[in-house]
Amino acid sequence: MAEFVLVAGAWLGSSAWDEVVAPLRAAGHGTHALTLSGLAEKRGVPAGQQTHVQDIVDEIERGDLRDVVLVGHSYSGIPVGQAAERIGERLARVVFVDSEVPVDGGSFASGWWQGQAAFEAQIAGNNGYWAPLGAADFDGQGLTDEQVARLIEGSTPHPGATLTEPAVLTRLLGELPATYVKCLLDGPEPNDTVAKLLTSDYWRLVTMDTGHWPMFSQPAELARILLAEAA
Repeated sequence: MAEFVLVAGAWLGSSAWDEVVAPLRAAGHGTHALTLSGLAEKRGVPAGQQTHVQDIVDEIERGDLRDVVLVGHSYSGIPVGQAAERIGERLARVVFVDSEVPVDGGSFASGWWQGQAAFEAQIAGNNGYWAPLGAADFDGQGLTDEQVARLIEGSTPHPGATLTEPAVLTRLLGELPATYVKCLLDGPEPNDTVAKLLTSDYWRLVTMDTGHWPMFSQPAELARILLAEAA
């Protein structure tokens, strides 16, 4: 049986995975939905990029978890990718759910579509935090009004330092056993960095016909995919 460690993206805590956890547990697997420092019930805890990496590593080592399927959504693909290489033989597979991936020396901000300076200005204008999205920002993502309301209710401002500090990789990410889940309503193709990684023999691509938050819009289908990848 696998041990799933699930890490949600920006603004969100462990509760984002509530509807995914149940079918994973029903199949007999261990589940560990993690809230990163500074978010949700850990709001106010100081956090930088490497804090989030250590949060994940600590969760795995504290529980002496083996056969770990490490799942990162959106922003959290960056700390998850770094943690995946640091847990060594404990890792069975890493699954990136419509996420960013770490680039050595790069940050979430450095890959921002409007440019790093524009993104850092957003954070500076919000007292060092990335402000959560509003209801209109979820349009076209395959979410019901109820699901959008849950997303907004579960969101907290995201600590800016976790988004601007650089990632640190000690090996090639393409050498890790990995699956990339592309959510098609958020764009039909992975970004260039992910596309290059998918040329590795250790990586594979899975698509979902939904938007960027599949743990809300299609939790049963996401759980099915995770179970298949664990197998």
